[in-house]
Amino acid sequence: MANNSTSEPLPAKSAPGLPASQVYAFAAFALLVGLALGYFWIGAKTAPTPAAPTARVAPAGMPGMPPGGHPKPTMEQMKAMADVKAAPLLEALKTKPKDAKLLAQVAALYASTHQFKDAVNYYEKSLAVDPKNVTTRTELASSLYYSGDADGAIRELQQALKYKPDDVNALFNLGMIRYKGKDDPAGAIAAWQQLLKTHPDLDRKPVVEQMIAEAQQQKPAPKN
Repeated sequence: MANNSTSEPLPAKSAPGLPASQVYAFAAFALLVGLALGYFWIGAKTAPTPAAPTARVAPAGMPGMPPGGHPKPTMEQMKAMADVKAAPLLEALKTKPKDAKLLAQVAALYASTHQFKDAVNYYEKSLAVDPKNVTTRTELASSLYYSGDADGAIRELQQALKYKPDDVNALFNLGMIRYKGKDDPAGAIAAWQQLLKTHPDLDRKPVVEQMIAEAQQQKPAPKN
């Protein structure tokens, strides 16, 4: 997953109750998560990077054993790691509580470990300081989606597009959420077609075109 931090990540410390083997497993698992979410969660990247054109976003279906043979960390262990890494940043926020970049960095850290509600909290605080930051708003939308709030995610992406109508990530993710989260292939197609219209030389154009073709084969959900 991408984040919008402006500095190198702080070195991780050992979390209480988390042995060294689990720390390495966490790193491997985080890499797997990043690849799985790459289909959807493109954050601050300059172009969409889906893992596979017909893949589905389903972190829960990932293999239980990451490379290296270590057991997959539990969500509690992942949160423990996130809290340890976030501690220096949270300490810095005590003297700079309105630092939008620092707040977004904390949010991205929590998002990278699936602590999406915590991520939403810090993304919203960052946007309260810097409301026109399209990257942060797009990443907030992703965390909202993974928190179960597809409608909120769409609202944030629409707001982001008011600030930057041709933003690659906002348009791509808007299509993904409409398609996968709202069963709205027509809405997804509209977003992706706008993406290709505003970025005719997009390096991932064939992938987006294939996704459009897939969506065109889907029937919209029946209205109640």
